[in-house]
Amino acid sequence: MLASLFAVLAPVFIVAGIGYGWARRGLDYPTEFIARIVMTVGTPSLVLSTLSRTQLDPAAFTSMAVACVLCMLGMALAGFLVSRASGQHWRVLMPAFMFPNTGNMGLPISLYAFGEHGLALAVAFFLTLSIFQFTLGIAMSGASASFKALLRNPIVISLAGALPIIFLDLELPRWLANTADLLGGMTIPLMLLTLGVSLASIRLHHVGSGLLLGGLRIVLGAAVGWGVGTALGLESLERAVLVVQSSMPVAVFNYLLAVRANRSPEQVANLVMCSTVLSFAWLPAVLAWWL
Repeated sequence: MLASLFAVLAPVFIVAGIGYGWARRGLDYPTEFIARIVMTVGTPSLVLSTLSRTQLDPAAFTSMAVACVLCMLGMALAGFLVSRASGQHWRVLMPAFMFPNTGNMGLPISLYAFGEHGLALAVAFFLTLSIFQFTLGIAMSGASASFKALLRNPIVISLAGALPIIFLDLELPRWLANTADLLGGMTIPLMLLTLGVSLASIRLHHVGSGLLLGGLRIVLGAAVGWGVGTALGLESLERAVLVVQSSMPVAVFNYLLAVRANRSPEQVANLVMCSTVLSFAWLPAVLAWWL
């Protein structure tokens, strides 16, 4: 069991640790360039290659999308209640609770824990969450968002390309499938390196409250994911991926939005860092249950 857990989590922590150490040493890392490459080229390619290679069942894709929406609603309620109880502004805690790090951490962990089919299910969750994060999440943070910008978003474009593959049972031409595989292969390593670099730039304040609220986020996320999966009657693998994705720490993107809207960025950074550190202990427990 321990060997299986180590095999799943070690690549994620090692690659993110390389990014963290790289940034802490003051070495150059073009974060904006890498993030744009991952967002505009790598992620759409990963989506297309994964969904075309695994031939995900339309019912499974729909189930994960519905489950993702229900998990977001459950975590929105949890975030609102926690914000009222703690005296924090709801615009700070609700997005942090609703939008976990299902990309940088969720995708590689789902791949190493559950294989290609697990990755495809995680991609379905990630795509659904991203649509809401780039629309509702931006609006909740207080920043402005436009419908035109949404249509130009690479995540939305990749979703539009993935839906015919899933629901019409289409196959990519061999040359396109190979290209998508090649470009998609760079995505997860670059995501993890960028996660480590981003964490290295965050400075902690009020660590106690960050640990408490960050711990609530990942524990409640697992509980909500389990409840939604049970209520929908999901199969074992689908429920496992759902719980793992729902258990992820607060996404770094929430911090970037808080900086953009000037909405308590230090507090959001605290939640990102503390929930990520706590997830190093929490995720092995979650995975041990399923593995």
